[in-house]
Amino acid sequence: MSSKRADVVGQIATEQQEQAAFLFQSGDRVLRGRGICARVETPASGGAHRDSLFLHAVEEAFARARQAGIAEPVIMGAIPFDTTKPSCLYVPREHAWMARPAPVSSAPVTPAQVREVRNLPSADGFCLAVEEAIEAFRRGELSKAVLSRIQEIQLAEPADVEAILANLARQNPTGYQFRIPTAEGGELVGVSPELLVRKQGALVHTNPLAGSAKRHADPREDQRVARELLESSKDHYEHRLVIEDIRQQLAPLCSRLDVPETPSLLSTNAMWHLSTAIDGELADSRTSALQLACRLHPTPAVCGFPTVAARQLIERIEPFDRGLFTGMVGWCDAQGNGEWVVTIRCGTVQGDWLRLFAGAGIVEASDPAAEWAEVTAKLGTMRAACGLLDEENPT
Repeated sequence: MSSKRADVVGQIATEQQEQAAFLFQSGDRVLRGRGICARVETPASGGAHRDSLFLHAVEEAFARARQAGIAEPVIMGAIPFDTTKPSCLYVPREHAWMARPAPVSSAPVTPAQVREVRNLPSADGFCLAVEEAIEAFRRGELSKAVLSRIQEIQLAEPADVEAILANLARQNPTGYQFRIPTAEGGELVGVSPELLVRKQGALVHTNPLAGSAKRHADPREDQRVARELLESSKDHYEHRLVIEDIRQQLAPLCSRLDVPETPSLLSTNAMWHLSTAIDGELADSRTSALQLACRLHPTPAVCGFPTVAARQLIERIEPFDRGLFTGMVGWCDAQGNGEWVVTIRCGTVQGDWLRLFAGAGIVEASDPAAEWAEVTAKLGTMRAACGLLDEENPT
């Protein structure tokens, strides 16, 4: 590489470091960051253990930040579905907590002009994958697997990330909104409805979702769908697998763990979900939010059950690498407090390219066509935020 070219690349890298923007919204407050002081790419595999290479790398990043004059550093970012792959974590040069902005009145979303769309897999390919998973269930190899799809979209002009975030906030004002730079130079954006774990002092809270149904514009039909979800034996079975796995992971660490007997309903603009809010108190308050997140990830809500068999099935039949999708995204401070949510209802933005993700939990009672309809509905959150027409009525 010529010295002139190297100077240009170095200048671009420096500008990206200075201009990197971070966002994590939770409830009534928002954590914003700017610039990059330290970066952690060490894979999070083994991160549940205090002496892991991953947690050592996080501590080193905090130490570098303190040496740079940051008194109370936080780490923000994402960890991929496959924790043996590089992490995407950063200590921002500056950060601040602030009150969540007042809701903005709904406004028409400017339609995006599309040049190209790629679906991985196709509808037929996804349905075949669901059938293959069901056959594995019938052979007794596993009980649940989460299968996903990706939609890659090239726009006529670069995507406006600020506009996408504003649209997401209008669609789901109570969701966990996030914005994280990616290693490839793009940005991960989304609004997850699912809290993997929150830790403050010794208190821990998690709110897993499993079992979903598409919402309807007609109020009566919408309520009918909600009632059917609450009464669905298929969805309750799928949900119970998730809850019992989380109970087994957290119970050994907690002096108290409260797990409701039955799920409740949680709604977003596009979907109904079965939801269970779990609260507990850690026996050792030194256990960090990152350790807890690494212990819980991947839950059966994003992978399947048993975990190893579900991972093997996913690797065999999904025609792409999930990357950050169905991993975790959030923040943690040097005292171990933090929040991590499941990386769903999201996409990556890089110039004029969008990469949108959606998944669905598959059990033996699943219907392939219904599962395709579910992942299509879940894509609707990001598609609408990006100014794309409903997939069922494309132009």
